[in-house]
Amino acid sequence: MERHIALELARITEAAALEAACWTGRGDKHSADNAATVAIRSRISSVDMDGTVVIGEGEMDEAPMLYIGEKVGNRRGPKIDVAVDPLEGTETVANGLNNAISVIAAAPQGNLLHAPDIYMAKLAVGPSLAGKLSLDDPVEITLAKASNILNKPLSDMTVSILDRERHQDMISALREAGVRIKLLSHGDVMGAIEAAVDSEVDLYVGSGGAPEGVLAAAALRCLGGEMQGRLLPDTPEEEKRCQQMGLSDPKRLLGMDDMVGRGNVLFVATGVTSGDLLSGVRYLPNQKAETHSVIMHSMNRTVSYLKTIHHLSGTLDNLTEAAI
Repeated sequence: MERHIALELARITEAAALEAACWTGRGDKHSADNAATVAIRSRISSVDMDGTVVIGEGEMDEAPMLYIGEKVGNRRGPKIDVAVDPLEGTETVANGLNNAISVIAAAPQGNLLHAPDIYMAKLAVGPSLAGKLSLDDPVEITLAKASNILNKPLSDMTVSILDRERHQDMISALREAGVRIKLLSHGDVMGAIEAAVDSEVDLYVGSGGAPEGVLAAAALRCLGGEMQGRLLPDTPEEEKRCQQMGLSDPKRLLGMDDMVGRGNVLFVATGVTSGDLLSGVRYLPNQKAETHSVIMHSMNRTVSYLKTIHHLSGTLDNLTEAAI
């Protein structure tokens, strides 16, 4: 995948972030998500790629835009799998909270997992722990192994997990072990990524959306970290859905190769509301706005940050940009 594709995708997530940010704190998650989706769908056809959406807004009968299987790009470039979440954190934006992003991941055709929209059990770690832990272990064993490998007492370790009722037993086990806990109200993708960047987080555990797991795995591949996952189908219908998407054993342990393949992976995200990794959209005087994006490549593990000033001339469709 050519480097210019990354920049084109970054311009698209920037546009989506600008549109979604207009709805920050307005209590309308559906309008925020729709604004970001329309922004991406209206621009992605110009990218020099022959892309297919493998993770998007849902099936064709559920989503009019960015549906699974939809062809995107101008068909004049490489064949690429595209995973897209126009607004990861719809409720976050609606309530004016942190860590909402617009995100796209891409890989050569056949590499990204066609993950159904169900829960996935997850374990995300950084480079120091990659390949050394197992999602199959109880969390207490995982913590003990991580503590030994990192040469770090449990009391100095930090584990992030979504603050959900389904996690109460795991949170109790983490408390009993004596680690610090970073409870996340939202932000499944960014929560996992934090385990592989310069932050206080050593591990990300718990369950969240399977599509978000694949998006996070793409970033972790670029960062030298690791994501392990296991789908959690709750009904026979969900199991059948997994099988229809190519997963003959829906509950088997999924590694990085299962989720993002072995080819080059690209991850692009723009902050909508501010978080630990990306700043959110900031409106400036004189009809300007600032966005903050990250572009990651797995081939050489480069991570680039892009701060852009947008000149908003009436509508976002006519904006001009100047990177700084």
